[in-house]
Amino acid sequence: MSLPPSLAALAAVPAPPGPAQRLAARLADLLFPPRCAGCGQGGALFCAGCLSRVQPVPTPLCRRCGTPLRAAAGDGYCSECHRAAHFVSAIRGAGVYEHPLSTAIHRFKYDGRRSLGEPLGRLLADYWQPRAVTADVVAAVPLHPNRLRERGFNQAQVLAAVFCRHVRLPLLREGLLRRERETHQQMALDMAERRQNVAGAFGWHGPPLDGAKVLLIDDVATTGSTLEACGEALMAAGAGKVWALTVARTVH
Repeated sequence: MSLPPSLAALAAVPAPPGPAQRLAARLADLLFPPRCAGCGQGGALFCAGCLSRVQPVPTPLCRRCGTPLRAAAGDGYCSECHRAAHFVSAIRGAGVYEHPLSTAIHRFKYDGRRSLGEPLGRLLADYWQPRAVTADVVAAVPLHPNRLRERGFNQAQVLAAVFCRHVRLPLLREGLLRRERETHQQMALDMAERRQNVAGAFGWHGPPLDGAKVLLIDDVATTGSTLEACGEALMAAGAGKVWALTVARTVH
């Protein structure tokens, strides 16, 4: 579908880097030669060797949450996805959250290596392009303003911009999907605590989505609780479908 005019005005395919940005990047590479975030070797932000070691999430997968199933289920859903209704129709990860991918994501997210958004965003694009699923617009999982000030950038927004530039999908402007309240870090919480932590934490501050299919982008999916909370806000705003794509998926 084409986006309604009120929404189309708030989304665009990100422009590629201009001449000044490309020159600045080349100068930065001369002054500070890139080193691979996975293995530390010089020459690339995430080298071809480390990229080849990124493991796909083992199949068969749950059709909804994208976690590996112990054995092929009759209907393709895990027991957790059978138990409750969900707002996100499907969650997929481009790779398993293990070294070297987990190391690259950690350095991107916590060490301020924003330039890693380019190879990680391309990994998302390479995963998405052969798929049959389509989306009308892309949204990045937002950070709370306090966390954004701490980190200096929203890693999901950087990934989404690179992804959208490569696959030619419009990216929603920041501030439409908002994190309404600050939440605890999800890493130390169990599944039930993660759901409670992010319940009602997101809100939509834009025009009605009028049936648009929205693709959510984030760096890592563990239980999918954050993505679900975002999906709830988007569905309440009138989204027709919500999908989610992350760079990595934890595998238990």
